[in-house]
Amino acid sequence: MQPIHSLHDFFVRSGAEVWLYHLGRRVEPCSLETLAAFERGEAPWPAPWQGQARLGLVFRLGDVRDPLIWFLALPLDEQGQLVAAPRDAFVQRLLETLGRSVASVGREGGEAVENLMKDNPLAFTPTLPFQAVLHARASLDLGQPASQHLEPVEAYLSGQQAIDWQALGLQGLADFVVRMDAEQRRQLAARLPALPGEVLTSLCYCLEHVAIDDALARALRARGEADAAAGDVEAFCACVRAMGGAEAAAAGAWFDALLADPDACGPDLLAAMAGRGWHHLEDARRLPRFLTRLAECRNADFMSVARDLALVPRLRLPVLMALREAAPDSAIGQRLAELTRQTGTPEG
Repeated sequence: MQPIHSLHDFFVRSGAEVWLYHLGRRVEPCSLETLAAFERGEAPWPAPWQGQARLGLVFRLGDVRDPLIWFLALPLDEQGQLVAAPRDAFVQRLLETLGRSVASVGREGGEAVENLMKDNPLAFTPTLPFQAVLHARASLDLGQPASQHLEPVEAYLSGQQAIDWQALGLQGLADFVVRMDAEQRRQLAARLPALPGEVLTSLCYCLEHVAIDDALARALRARGEADAAAGDVEAFCACVRAMGGAEAAAAGAWFDALLADPDACGPDLLAAMAGRGWHHLEDARRLPRFLTRLAECRNADFMSVARDLALVPRLRLPVLMALREAAPDSAIGQRLAELTRQTGTPEG
Protein backbone atom coordinates (compact mmCIF):
# COMPACT_ATOMS: atom_id res chain seq x y z
CA MET A 1 0.00 0.00 0.00
CA GLN A 2 1.35 3.40 -1.01
CA PRO A 3 2.06 5.84 1.83
CA ILE A 4 -0.16 8.87 2.37
CA HIS A 5 1.72 12.13 1.92
CA SER A 6 -0.97 14.70 1.13
CA LEU A 7 -4.53 15.76 1.79
CA HIS A 8 -5.43 14.50 -1.67
CA ASP A 9 -3.95 11.09 -0.85
CA PHE A 10 -5.91 10.97 2.38
CA PHE A 11 -9.28 11.68 0.78
CA VAL A 12 -8.72 9.26 -2.09
CA ARG A 13 -7.39 6.44 0.09
CA SER A 14 -9.99 6.87 2.84
CA GLY A 15 -12.81 6.49 0.34
CA ALA A 16 -14.39 9.68 1.66
CA GLU A 17 -17.09 11.52 -0.24
CA VAL A 18 -15.62 14.99 -0.46
CA TRP A 19 -16.65 18.37 -1.77
CA LEU A 20 -13.96 21.06 -1.89
CA TYR A 21 -14.54 24.82 -2.01
CA HIS A 22 -12.28 27.81 -2.43
CA LEU A 23 -12.69 30.12 0.57
CA GLY A 24 -10.22 32.83 -0.30
CA ARG A 25 -11.59 35.40 -2.72
CA ARG A 26 -14.94 33.73 -3.37
CA VAL A 27 -16.79 30.63 -2.24
CA GLU A 28 -16.71 28.41 -5.32
CA PRO A 29 -16.12 24.72 -6.06
CA CYS A 30 -12.59 23.37 -6.18
CA SER A 31 -11.75 20.04 -7.83
CA LEU A 32 -9.70 17.30 -6.22
CA GLU A 33 -7.46 17.49 -9.31
CA THR A 34 -6.70 21.16 -8.52
CA LEU A 35 -5.72 20.20 -4.96
CA ALA A 36 -3.60 17.28 -6.21
CA ALA A 37 -1.64 19.40 -8.72
CA PHE A 38 -1.09 22.07 -6.07
CA GLU A 39 0.13 19.59 -3.46
CA ARG A 40 2.50 17.97 -5.99
CA GLY A 41 4.01 21.37 -6.76
CA GLU A 42 2.81 21.24 -10.35
CA ALA A 43 0.66 24.38 -10.18
CA PRO A 44 0.29 27.48 -7.99
CA TRP A 45 -2.92 27.97 -6.06
CA PRO A 46 -5.46 29.56 -8.45
CA ALA A 47 -7.28 31.75 -5.91
CA PRO A 48 -4.84 32.90 -3.20
CA TRP A 49 -5.88 35.20 -0.40
CA GLN A 50 -3.44 36.98 1.92
CA GLY A 51 -0.67 34.51 1.17
CA GLN A 52 -2.81 31.45 1.80
CA ALA A 53 -4.75 28.76 -0.03
CA ARG A 54 -8.02 28.81 1.91
CA LEU A 55 -10.14 25.70 1.57
CA GLY A 56 -13.47 24.47 2.82
CA LEU A 57 -13.59 20.67 2.87
CA VAL A 58 -16.98 19.03 3.32
CA PHE A 59 -16.78 15.26 3.54
CA ARG A 60 -18.35 12.05 4.76
CA LEU A 61 -15.96 9.50 6.20
CA GLY A 62 -16.61 5.86 7.03
CA ASP A 63 -20.14 5.20 8.29
CA VAL A 64 -20.62 8.78 9.52
CA ARG A 65 -23.49 10.21 7.49
CA ASP A 66 -23.38 13.77 8.82
CA PRO A 67 -20.71 15.60 6.83
CA LEU A 68 -17.63 16.91 8.57
CA ILE A 69 -16.34 20.37 7.66
CA TRP A 70 -12.75 21.57 7.77
CA PHE A 71 -11.57 25.10 7.14
CA LEU A 72 -7.87 25.00 6.23
CA ALA A 73 -5.51 27.85 5.35
CA LEU A 74 -2.39 26.43 3.69
CA PRO A 75 0.56 28.87 3.54
CA LEU A 76 1.96 29.87 0.15
CA ASP A 77 5.44 30.94 -0.90
CA GLU A 78 6.13 34.01 -3.03
CA GLN A 79 5.38 32.02 -6.19
CA GLY A 80 1.95 30.96 -4.92
CA GLN A 81 3.15 27.38 -4.34
CA LEU A 82 2.49 25.28 -1.25
CA VAL A 83 4.77 25.63 1.76
CA ALA A 84 4.74 21.91 2.45
CA ALA A 85 5.96 21.56 6.04
CA PRO A 86 2.74 22.69 7.83
CA ARG A 87 0.65 20.46 5.55
CA ASP A 88 2.99 17.53 6.17
CA ALA A 89 2.70 18.00 9.94
CA PHE A 90 -1.09 18.07 9.72
CA VAL A 91 -1.24 14.91 7.59
CA GLN A 92 1.10 13.16 10.03
CA ARG A 93 -1.15 14.08 12.97
CA LEU A 94 -4.17 12.94 11.00
CA LEU A 95 -2.62 9.53 10.33
CA GLU A 96 -1.53 9.12 13.92
CA THR A 97 -5.03 9.99 15.12
CA LEU A 98 -6.60 7.35 12.89
CA GLY A 99 -3.97 4.71 13.56
CA ARG A 100 -3.19 4.69 9.82
CA SER A 101 -6.32 2.62 9.10
CA VAL A 102 -7.94 5.30 6.98
CA ALA A 103 -9.81 2.86 4.77
CA SER A 104 -12.02 1.62 7.62
CA VAL A 105 -12.85 4.67 9.67
CA GLY A 106 -15.89 4.25 11.88
CA ARG A 107 -17.84 6.72 13.98
CA GLU A 108 -15.10 7.12 16.57
CA GLY A 109 -12.58 7.82 13.82
CA GLY A 110 -14.87 10.44 12.37
CA GLU A 111 -15.10 12.17 15.73
CA ALA A 112 -11.33 12.01 16.08
CA VAL A 113 -10.89 13.60 12.65
CA GLU A 114 -13.29 16.37 13.60
CA ASN A 115 -11.46 16.97 16.89
CA LEU A 116 -8.20 17.44 14.97
CA MET A 117 -9.35 20.91 14.01
CA LYS A 118 -9.62 22.16 17.59
CA ASP A 119 -5.89 22.83 17.98
CA ASN A 120 -4.84 22.80 14.35
CA PRO A 121 -2.56 25.71 13.35
CA LEU A 122 -3.90 25.49 9.78
CA ALA A 123 -7.52 25.92 10.88
CA PHE A 124 -9.24 29.27 10.46
CA THR A 125 -12.73 30.68 10.93
CA PRO A 126 -14.25 32.20 7.78
CA THR A 127 -16.30 35.38 8.01
CA LEU A 128 -20.02 34.89 8.56
CA PRO A 129 -20.98 35.57 4.90
CA PHE A 130 -18.42 33.00 3.74
CA GLN A 131 -19.79 30.46 6.23
CA ALA A 132 -23.35 31.13 5.12
CA VAL A 133 -22.56 30.81 1.40
CA LEU A 134 -20.51 27.65 1.96
CA HIS A 135 -23.38 26.09 3.90
CA ALA A 136 -25.80 27.09 1.13
CA ARG A 137 -23.59 25.67 -1.64
CA ALA A 138 -22.79 22.47 0.23
CA SER A 139 -26.45 21.85 1.07
CA LEU A 140 -27.34 22.21 -2.59
CA ASP A 141 -24.43 20.04 -3.77
CA LEU A 142 -25.25 17.31 -1.25
CA GLY A 143 -28.90 17.27 -2.29
CA GLN A 144 -30.08 18.63 1.04
CA PRO A 145 -32.88 21.17 1.52
CA ALA A 146 -32.13 24.82 2.13
CA SER A 147 -32.31 26.24 5.64
CA GLN A 148 -35.58 27.32 7.25
CA HIS A 149 -34.48 30.92 6.68
CA LEU A 150 -34.94 30.75 2.90
CA GLU A 151 -38.73 31.02 2.80
CA PRO A 152 -39.07 34.46 4.45
CA VAL A 153 -36.27 35.81 2.23
CA GLU A 154 -38.07 34.57 -0.88
CA ALA A 155 -41.30 36.17 0.30
CA TYR A 156 -39.58 39.47 1.10
CA LEU A 157 -37.52 39.78 -2.08
CA SER A 158 -40.45 38.81 -4.32
CA GLY A 159 -42.51 41.57 -2.73
CA GLN A 160 -45.40 39.16 -2.26
CA GLN A 161 -45.47 39.37 1.51
CA ALA A 162 -44.83 42.19 3.95
CA ILE A 163 -42.04 41.02 6.25
CA ASP A 164 -39.91 43.03 8.64
CA TRP A 165 -36.53 43.04 6.90
CA GLN A 166 -34.80 42.96 10.29
CA ALA A 167 -36.08 39.39 10.72
CA LEU A 168 -34.25 38.16 7.62
CA GLY A 169 -31.27 35.91 8.31
CA LEU A 170 -27.92 35.93 6.52
CA GLN A 171 -28.25 32.18 5.92
CA GLY A 172 -31.57 32.74 4.17
CA LEU A 173 -30.00 35.36 1.90
CA ALA A 174 -27.16 32.96 1.08
CA ASP A 175 -29.58 30.14 0.31
CA PHE A 176 -31.59 32.45 -1.93
CA VAL A 177 -28.55 33.65 -3.88
CA VAL A 178 -27.18 30.15 -4.44
CA ARG A 179 -30.53 28.71 -5.53
CA MET A 180 -32.20 31.64 -7.33
CA ASP A 181 -33.62 31.02 -10.80
CA ALA A 182 -34.05 33.42 -13.72
CA GLU A 183 -37.39 34.79 -12.50
CA GLN A 184 -36.02 35.40 -9.02
CA ARG A 185 -33.03 37.24 -10.50
CA ARG A 186 -35.45 39.43 -12.46
CA GLN A 187 -37.48 40.17 -9.34
CA LEU A 188 -34.32 40.92 -7.37
CA ALA A 189 -33.09 43.40 -9.99
CA ALA A 190 -36.44 45.19 -9.75
CA ARG A 191 -36.37 45.24 -5.94
CA LEU A 192 -32.76 46.38 -5.60
CA PRO A 193 -33.36 50.17 -5.73
CA ALA A 194 -35.72 50.10 -2.74
CA LEU A 195 -33.90 47.68 -0.43
CA PRO A 196 -32.81 49.06 2.97
CA GLY A 197 -29.06 49.57 3.17
CA GLU A 198 -28.58 46.79 5.72
CA VAL A 199 -30.38 44.24 3.55
CA LEU A 200 -28.56 45.38 0.43
CA THR A 201 -25.14 45.07 2.06
CA SER A 202 -25.76 41.57 3.45
CA LEU A 203 -27.27 40.50 0.14
CA CYS A 204 -24.26 41.81 -1.81
CA TYR A 205 -21.88 39.93 0.49
CA CYS A 206 -23.64 36.78 -0.75
CA LEU A 207 -24.04 37.87 -4.39
CA GLU A 208 -20.28 38.36 -4.69
CA HIS A 209 -19.91 34.56 -4.73
CA VAL A 210 -22.20 33.82 -7.69
CA ALA A 211 -22.56 34.75 -11.36
CA ILE A 212 -24.50 37.97 -12.01
CA ASP A 213 -26.57 38.39 -15.17
CA ASP A 214 -26.66 41.67 -17.11
CA ALA A 215 -29.98 42.89 -15.72
CA LEU A 216 -28.85 42.40 -12.14
CA ALA A 217 -25.47 43.96 -12.97
CA ARG A 218 -27.22 47.10 -14.29
CA ALA A 219 -29.32 47.27 -11.13
CA LEU A 220 -26.24 46.87 -8.92
CA ARG A 221 -24.41 49.65 -10.72
CA ALA A 222 -27.39 52.01 -10.52
CA ARG A 223 -27.87 51.30 -6.81
CA GLY A 224 -24.16 51.59 -6.12
CA GLU A 225 -23.93 54.95 -7.83
CA ALA A 226 -26.98 56.18 -5.90
CA ASP A 227 -25.40 55.07 -2.63
CA ALA A 228 -22.13 56.75 -3.56
CA ALA A 229 -23.96 60.00 -4.26
CA ALA A 230 -25.69 59.68 -0.88
CA GLY A 231 -22.37 59.13 0.88
CA ASP A 232 -23.05 55.49 1.87
CA VAL A 233 -19.58 54.10 1.21
CA GLU A 234 -20.32 50.67 2.69
CA ALA A 235 -23.34 50.03 0.45
CA PHE A 236 -21.52 51.45 -2.58
CA CYS A 237 -18.51 49.16 -2.05
CA ALA A 238 -20.80 46.18 -1.42
CA CYS A 239 -22.33 46.72 -4.86
CA VAL A 240 -18.86 46.89 -6.41
CA ARG A 241 -17.91 43.63 -4.68
CA ALA A 242 -21.07 41.93 -5.96
CA MET A 243 -20.24 43.14 -9.49
CA GLY A 244 -17.23 40.83 -9.42
CA GLY A 245 -19.50 38.02 -10.58
CA ALA A 246 -20.81 39.95 -13.60
CA GLU A 247 -19.76 39.47 -17.21
CA ALA A 248 -16.55 41.21 -18.25
CA ALA A 249 -18.29 43.89 -20.32
CA ALA A 250 -20.62 45.08 -17.55
CA ALA A 251 -18.10 44.90 -14.72
CA GLY A 252 -15.25 46.29 -16.80
CA ALA A 253 -17.27 49.32 -17.91
CA TRP A 254 -18.11 50.24 -14.31
CA PHE A 255 -14.57 49.60 -13.09
CA ASP A 256 -13.21 51.83 -15.87
CA ALA A 257 -15.64 54.62 -14.98
CA LEU A 258 -14.69 54.42 -11.30
CA LEU A 259 -10.96 54.33 -12.00
CA ALA A 260 -11.34 57.41 -14.19
CA ASP A 261 -12.61 59.36 -11.17
CA PRO A 262 -9.80 60.00 -8.67
CA ASP A 263 -12.30 61.14 -6.03
CA ALA A 264 -14.06 57.76 -6.14
CA CYS A 265 -10.91 55.70 -5.61
CA GLY A 266 -10.69 55.41 -1.84
CA PRO A 267 -9.12 52.45 -0.05
CA ASP A 268 -12.43 50.62 0.42
CA LEU A 269 -13.30 50.77 -3.28
CA LEU A 270 -9.84 49.65 -4.35
CA ALA A 271 -9.97 46.76 -1.85
CA ALA A 272 -13.38 45.74 -3.23
CA MET A 273 -12.04 45.66 -6.78
CA ALA A 274 -8.91 43.72 -5.87
CA GLY A 275 -10.60 41.30 -3.49
CA ARG A 276 -13.73 40.34 -5.43
CA GLY A 277 -13.23 41.70 -8.96
CA TRP A 278 -9.60 40.67 -9.42
CA HIS A 279 -10.33 38.77 -12.65
CA HIS A 280 -11.71 41.97 -14.19
CA LEU A 281 -8.30 43.57 -13.61
CA GLU A 282 -6.79 41.16 -16.13
CA ASP A 283 -6.77 43.87 -18.78
CA ALA A 284 -3.76 45.59 -20.36
CA ARG A 285 -5.11 49.08 -19.64
CA ARG A 286 -7.24 48.55 -16.54
CA LEU A 287 -4.57 46.89 -14.38
CA PRO A 288 -1.96 49.71 -14.69
CA ARG A 289 -4.74 52.25 -14.07
CA PHE A 290 -5.82 50.35 -10.96
CA LEU A 291 -2.25 50.12 -9.65
CA THR A 292 -1.79 53.84 -10.29
CA ARG A 293 -4.91 54.72 -8.29
CA LEU A 294 -3.73 52.33 -5.57
CA ALA A 295 -0.38 54.11 -5.43
CA GLU A 296 -2.08 57.51 -5.31
CA CYS A 297 -4.30 56.47 -2.38
CA ARG A 298 -2.23 57.27 0.68
CA ASN A 299 -4.55 55.29 2.97
CA ALA A 300 -4.15 52.09 0.94
CA ASP A 301 -1.48 49.49 1.69
CA PHE A 302 0.02 49.58 -1.79
CA MET A 303 2.51 46.72 -1.59
CA SER A 304 0.22 44.43 0.38
CA VAL A 305 -2.51 44.66 -2.27
CA ALA A 306 -0.02 44.47 -5.14
CA ARG A 307 1.67 41.39 -3.66
CA ASP A 308 -1.68 39.69 -3.10
CA LEU A 309 -2.68 40.30 -6.73
CA ALA A 310 0.72 39.07 -7.92
CA LEU A 311 0.04 35.70 -6.27
CA VAL A 312 -2.91 35.17 -8.62
CA PRO A 313 -1.32 33.09 -11.41
CA ARG A 314 -2.88 34.98 -14.34
CA LEU A 315 -2.07 38.37 -12.81
CA ARG A 316 1.46 37.66 -11.60
CA LEU A 317 3.40 38.67 -14.70
CA PRO A 318 1.21 41.69 -15.59
CA VAL A 319 1.50 43.07 -12.03
CA LEU A 320 5.27 42.57 -11.89
CA MET A 321 5.69 44.15 -15.33
CA ALA A 322 3.58 47.17 -14.32
CA LEU A 323 5.72 47.68 -11.21
CA ARG A 324 9.05 47.24 -13.01
CA GLU A 325 8.12 49.45 -15.97
CA ALA A 326 6.71 52.32 -13.88
CA ALA A 327 8.45 55.63 -14.51
CA PRO A 328 10.35 56.97 -11.47
CA ASP A 329 8.20 60.10 -11.38
CA SER A 330 4.90 58.18 -11.66
CA ALA A 331 2.70 57.46 -8.63
CA ILE A 332 3.77 53.81 -8.72
CA GLY A 333 7.45 54.72 -9.09
CA GLN A 334 7.27 57.15 -6.18
CA ARG A 335 5.57 54.57 -3.94
CA LEU A 336 8.22 51.99 -4.79
CA ALA A 337 10.97 54.52 -4.07
CA GLU A 338 9.42 55.31 -0.68
CA LEU A 339 9.30 51.63 0.19
CA THR A 340 12.91 51.18 -0.90
CA ARG A 341 13.98 54.04 1.36
CA GLN A 342 12.01 52.61 4.29
CA THR A 343 13.25 49.04 3.94
CA GLY A 344 16.62 49.56 2.31
CA THR A 345 15.80 46.95 -0.34
CA PRO A 346 14.10 47.21 -3.73
CA GLU A 347 10.48 46.12 -3.91
CA GLY A 348 8.70 44.16 -6.65
